[in-house]
Amino acid sequence: MTVTDGGQKTRDPFEELLSVLELRPEGLDDRGQDLFVGESQQQPHGRVFGGQVLGQTVVAAGRTVPQGRQLHSMHGYFLRPGDAMAPITFAVERLRDGRSFSARRVHAIQFGKPILSMIASFQEPAEGLDHQDEMPAGVPDPESLPSARELLGHIDHPMAQGWALRRPIDIRHVDQPLYLKGDSSRQARQAVWMRANGRLPADDLVNRAVLAYASDYTLLEVVLRRHGIAWTQPGLRMASLDHAMWWHRPVRADEWLLFVQGTPSASGARGLGIARVFDTDGVLVASIAQEGMIRVPR
Repeated sequence: MTVTDGGQKTRDPFEELLSVLELRPEGLDDRGQDLFVGESQQQPHGRVFGGQVLGQTVVAAGRTVPQGRQLHSMHGYFLRPGDAMAPITFAVERLRDGRSFSARRVHAIQFGKPILSMIASFQEPAEGLDHQDEMPAGVPDPESLPSARELLGHIDHPMAQGWALRRPIDIRHVDQPLYLKGDSSRQARQAVWMRANGRLPADDLVNRAVLAYASDYTLLEVVLRRHGIAWTQPGLRMASLDHAMWWHRPVRADEWLLFVQGTPSASGARGLGIARVFDTDGVLVASIAQEGMIRVPR
């Protein structure tokens, strides 16, 4: 399947997402680490999308753990920008395989240097205490909200076209989107519905990887909202620094998920975004935190 972009036919973004998550095994290195190689989605600015590398590291780690153990947490640091034109090597260190838990360290490497370092933990399914936060009441149905394609598809600008047509995730803001205009209310919270733009396989690891991918889109956006800034602010520079996720319960990333986001702090040219992720039944499936560099010209 193809989509039209600037008069040229390009690969469907959802198919491209599935392709980049299909990592190629490359055996072991001289340290005994499992090696995988993945390609990147093409980006207009030439840099790898951070969510893509997060999703790929999740897959790389998960392919090395005993069958049946599910990913429940990951903590990663973005170290260098990635080159979207070059393949990425994923080196997986098997830190521990215990009776119930497995731990893995993954380095995503380009040109001999790590661009992302991540540690992930996996667990056998187990019974125990169970509680969760409640999903906010009165949130509009995602189908009643405009998509990025509807909001931006008519704008003849590469960034607008990229947001509208080149993302494999359908993103629908409950609050005023910040694509073109800042939020005058300057509230430190927002809610965003997301789902993959196609049907994912039943593979639990792939669904968790796609959730990690999608989580990098809007976590820092709530910091911009708090300060009345739009994505199109001239001179705005943003980059993810670190990313932490906890998967609480099974998730389907091709069904609507509500990201309830807030920002407790911004200082030192850094901002912190946090999110609770609910499915349409109100089940809390994940929690996320991300700090990023945010530089706004005076």
